[in-house]
Amino acid sequence: MTGEEALAAIAGLGDPERAAGSAAYHKTTRPYLGVRVPDLTELAKGWRVGLSVPERVNLASALWKSNIHEARVAAAKLLVQARIAGDGPVWDFFLRCVPDFDGWSIADHMSDAAARRLVADPARVAELEPWVRSPHLWTRRAALVTTLPWTKQNHPKPGDLQIRDRVLGWAAELADDREWFIQKAIAWWLRELSHHDPDRTRAWLATHGHRLKPFARKEAARHLSQAPTLVAPQQRV
Repeated sequence: MTGEEALAAIAGLGDPERAAGSAAYHKTTRPYLGVRVPDLTELAKGWRVGLSVPERVNLASALWKSNIHEARVAAAKLLVQARIAGDGPVWDFFLRCVPDFDGWSIADHMSDAAARRLVADPARVAELEPWVRSPHLWTRRAALVTTLPWTKQNHPKPGDLQIRDRVLGWAAELADDREWFIQKAIAWWLRELSHHDPDRTRAWLATHGHRLKPFARKEAARHLSQAPTLVAPQQRV
């Protein structure tokens, strides 16, 4: 599968009316073809069959370089896989793409793919630390979105708890960031965490919640009224 063949397959599923609506919604001049994400996911699944990891990365690179919205989403979908033997090239590709992030959709799709690589090698989380202080909005947001898997464990191991607390520290550092997409990402992280670790969520909000914008504070606490208190917040400091 070449980049040209993949782009032709994507274009063949295009819908001009949907493309115009998507471009208006995302407010960007990037080319849009009007292909639904589920269709891109199915295409990517088919392309993965029989491709080595380097071949997948090469195809993803060609799709990414096209700058077409659906092609960049397809590049991310091509690399969404829990287990990838020898996944170093995939992680390196993600790191190369981050500076190109310029909107939530493509950034979040690629961050979803990168999250699998963090779970496969949690030591990589340390590489995200400088992102929290990046001048690039989407790099700061990616530090939170790629680490969402650490909000979802019901029985985290000690190492997972360390990462959970580390990212909560990043969220505290970003709490005064007035960018809407950063506030939304913090709220997203806390809301997901509240399902599995309400005590940590309550403790974070008790200390830092006043620094969030009202909408983010409300979103972060949305499920806490239904969650039991297992350990008093002061015991989790």
